[in-house]
Amino acid sequence: MQYGFLIDHRRCIGCHACTVACKQENDVPLGSFRTWVKYVEKGTFPEIRRHFAVLRCNHCTTAPCVTICPVNALEKRKDGIVDVDRDVCIGCRACMQACPYDAIYLNEDHGCVEKCHYCAHRIEKGLEPACVVVCPEQAIVSGDLHDPNSRIAKLVVEHPTLRRRVEQNTGPNVHYLGAEPLALEPGAIERPPTYLWSERPPGKDEPWPSTLPLVPHAQVTLDVGHKVEWGGGVAAYLVTKGIAAGAALLAPFAVALRLPKSVAWWVPEAAALLFTVITTILLVEDLKRPRLFLTLLTRPNWRSWLVKGAWILIVFSISVSATLLAAILARTTSLPPPLDLVSWERLVPPLRCVNAALALGVAGYTAFLFQQCEGRDLWQSKLLLPHLLVQAAMCGAAVMLPFVSAHEARMPLQFVLLASAGIHLLLALAERWKRHGTANARQAAAFLGDVKLGRLRAFQAGILLLGLLLVPAAAGPAATLFLVPLLAFAGLYLYEWAYVRAGQLPPLS
Repeated sequence: MQYGFLIDHRRCIGCHACTVACKQENDVPLGSFRTWVKYVEKGTFPEIRRHFAVLRCNHCTTAPCVTICPVNALEKRKDGIVDVDRDVCIGCRACMQACPYDAIYLNEDHGCVEKCHYCAHRIEKGLEPACVVVCPEQAIVSGDLHDPNSRIAKLVVEHPTLRRRVEQNTGPNVHYLGAEPLALEPGAIERPPTYLWSERPPGKDEPWPSTLPLVPHAQVTLDVGHKVEWGGGVAAYLVTKGIAAGAALLAPFAVALRLPKSVAWWVPEAAALLFTVITTILLVEDLKRPRLFLTLLTRPNWRSWLVKGAWILIVFSISVSATLLAAILARTTSLPPPLDLVSWERLVPPLRCVNAALALGVAGYTAFLFQQCEGRDLWQSKLLLPHLLVQAAMCGAAVMLPFVSAHEARMPLQFVLLASAGIHLLLALAERWKRHGTANARQAAAFLGDVKLGRLRAFQAGILLLGLLLVPAAAGPAATLFLVPLLAFAGLYLYEWAYVRAGQLPPLS
């Protein structure tokens, strides 16, 4: 069984009755929508026609929002409805990144996400959704798409219909009959700063990239706004997580990297532990309901990489703490016989190897998390996993280089830093300029160069700072080495800011 909708745009008059009924029935907050009507005008005067597109949740057959939700707040019911338990939601907004249709919004008053739930409370009583009942033209048809005798199934069989963003392989279950294809293709046509009755909703101020051609003689004249939900907190988390992973990743090679013995025994683990704690704080702080953070552990959705990542960080923290404790005990504790046969010092190298293996997971799990964000095609790049690992190596070398004062001893760390920074720069440029397979990814890549942080163009500034990093790292005196981590982390943060924001700028509706 699969409930779905068919929107008959041969009948739709764009009256917004469905929107009003939905807001009234479900107490939808001001400024948010579970269903809305988009206006598209096409043609030149006097041959101009206005087209409507009624947009909403597609109750996908393979719903990415259900997969990514870390606490099982979203579920795919047996009748095909994708529903959300608002009392369970922790406000991570990962489902909003996973939805390719911008159908999920955040209720700012309650800190939880909401969406069209097919008026499940009405369906369970044998009633139709409110939008269906109120439509004056009967342009909205609901029913079981798997029942060949249902009206909606017959219409889908008898008439050619369109569906939105089928390339995402989510199996959308909203069909459009007689709709203008351009109205269902986000980012194809101009969005002027002023809509039909209002200014364009704020939140995405970047101008449309000049490198992206638009279909001429067509523009969006009415649509709802969608905010950028993940910002500075996620960008900072990517940096701090990279530092923690990088320090542990390089720790087994402390001797080869010529770290002085006075710091080699504690600096890698101390840095890894400190920045893991900071990463955890950033993750919790970014939640709209931080008090429910432990729900990740008490009712986990093991398909979500948010849950897998949380456990990787927990195990990593325990292992790094054990390594640091063993190193401390090796220098402060003298064991009596026969326990003296066990040396704390001997435990450190194997524990560091375990930490390095876990560090690969710490650095790389975000690539698999972003892969689940079906709405953000830029983040699903095959370059992301190696890019995160390279960033970790760069951060690890940067955080340890100031502890090596002798010029000759700095050469191995300098090599790791310079090589990883160079590879990072190449991968960053590749993400910007390579051929992308979908319109959404091409749009996001074009936005990369336009994203600003204050007055800075973040992508270009990040590249510049990492370029400047090469000077003190390569040949600078010991007194300038403190600049290395500052430049590395600042440059990487600016890049991550641009990358995270640009992925969310292309319209999905």
